[in-house]
Amino acid sequence: MRTQRNLLADSLRHYRDLWQGEAEQVARFDDFLRSHPDVFERHHAVGHFTGSAWLVSADGERVLLMHHRKLDRWLQPGGHADGDDDLARVALREAQEETGVAALAVEGGLFDIDHHRIPARGDEAEHWHYDMRYVVRAGADERFVLNSESRALAWRPVVEVAADASLGVSLQRMARKWLAR
Repeated sequence: MRTQRNLLADSLRHYRDLWQGEAEQVARFDDFLRSHPDVFERHHAVGHFTGSAWLVSADGERVLLMHHRKLDRWLQPGGHADGDDDLARVALREAQEETGVAALAVEGGLFDIDHHRIPARGDEAEHWHYDMRYVVRAGADERFVLNSESRALAWRPVVEVAADASLGVSLQRMARKWLAR
């Protein structure tokens, strides 16, 4: 029987084949996946897996971004796995919790990966996030609800996100991937 970890490793190999220029990054993720049983747990001090959503409008022309309260920047919805090794499910859950958009659905497989440092804050030591990103599509009702993790939510045209360097390379990379599909 194939475990969710095996399926995730398969997803990483498929992703590497699609995005050959990211082979080194994929190897880093694959090594981390195999490094310790607790890589999906927040308490794993060196780092942990997270799941994020490239949350697109029903027509695929816009993406919903959140202005993260703690990090003070625009990001895609996402968060900690908290023990769940099905990162597509994590991405969907986080998109629902952080945006309140109804009738969301995950589309396709792994869309993007990003390894980034989280600075020390309060009692939390510096650590790494191994973020696995999935396309999540909104249905006809695109209304959102602001929650405590965000200062703002906004639907942005994907073409604008691709061109807006102030949003950072990660969001621009996802926008360019989306436009190139």
